[in-house]
Amino acid sequence: MNTALSDLGGRRPSYRERVADALRAALIAGELRPGEVYSAPALAARFGVSATPVREAMLDLAKEGLVDTVPNKGFRVTAVSERQLDEYTHIRALIEIPTTAHLAATADPVALRALRPVAEEIVTAAAAGDLIAYIEADQRFHLGLLALAGNGHLVEVVRDLRRRARLYGLTALVEQGRLEASAEEHLELLDALLARDTETVRAVMTRHLGHVRGLWAAP
Repeated sequence: MNTALSDLGGRRPSYRERVADALRAALIAGELRPGEVYSAPALAARFGVSATPVREAMLDLAKEGLVDTVPNKGFRVTAVSERQLDEYTHIRALIEIPTTAHLAATADPVALRALRPVAEEIVTAAAAGDLIAYIEADQRFHLGLLALAGNGHLVEVVRDLRRRARLYGLTALVEQGRLEASAEEHLELLDALLARDTETVRAVMTRHLGHVRGLWAAP
């Protein structure tokens, strides 16, 4: 992990929630691998924090089914099958593509422009190869965008699907210098939304979500 815990932005959650968010991001990015057991002290050393909030955060992730507790050892990251990942991505596409396309006609331009700094943060994280910051900012961007539709239940469904995902190919994309191109799609999407170009929004979102089971998914 190459993101300091203090760098994680967004709303102001509790310290335990911030640790949990960072752990989820590491898990989604594939930096915590399925089947491997991680102790709270070892993870705490990687984050530069004490073991107690890490242990508490991992217990939260265990309740979500993202890790299993291993007595006297730590926590094992749960595996996600290819079929499950396909199903999660399919549901996300059914929800996010039409919802985002609809925002081209309904979203407040001021609210859309407020998301530009987050989109730029995603590009910066991609350029730096900072996967934890990338995942965290990407989540804030997409959930913030979906929130403009005014359906809180929809946002929570997508938040849960994102938590369950695994993007093992991100490290390879960083090494190949290709993650920045994917990151810039967030700016492209905002531009299309502000231009009220529904078809381009739909096309960009379709391409962008396709990376979840394409570019970003390869082990």
